[in-house]
Amino acid sequence: MESKKEFMECFLLEDSTKTPETTADASGREDCGRCATKGSPVSRKTVLLMLKSQLLEQASTGKYRFCATRDCSIVYFEEDGNRFFTQDDLRVRVGVKSSSDPIPLCYCFGFDESHLRDEISQTRSTSIPERVSRLIREGLCACDTRNPSGNCCLGEVNKAAKRIKEEVLDSRLNSRV
Repeated sequence: MESKKEFMECFLLEDSTKTPETTADASGREDCGRCATKGSPVSRKTVLLMLKSQLLEQASTGKYRFCATRDCSIVYFEEDGNRFFTQDDLRVRVGVKSSSDPIPLCYCFGFDESHLRDEISQTRSTSIPERVSRLIREGLCACDTRNPSGNCCLGEVNKAAKRIKEEVLDSRLNSRV
């Protein structure tokens, strides 16, 4: 019983040490310097895992935010400094900033928009959101480090599935007219 309590306290302490790294203080910038959109906090670990190897030293310190604006070239910006990183600085494509295939949706399990489009075109439905959800419930995701935003991919998967389903069904209706 005592060891379980110690484990839980250790787990809570470990989580609490991550919070300051991803939270802007009073002097930290929350808005992207290019598009002025409020960025979401992202861990430096996620930034480091996304950057090309020759840029790792540039992100060895600092607190970062993720800019999700599609037309903005900045992906990560430093809260307390002038450093920023663009899509060209990353090893992976950022789905919310991509407009041509493959547009990544789920970084843990490898789904992109073409997978949704193909399945919906063939069956008028998709099981991909349910499959991703099941795998998340099984504890098999690593969105905090594999997704450039540092957040769960399921929301983007669901939004894309709804949008693509509407597009495919609309195109079928228009082709019949």
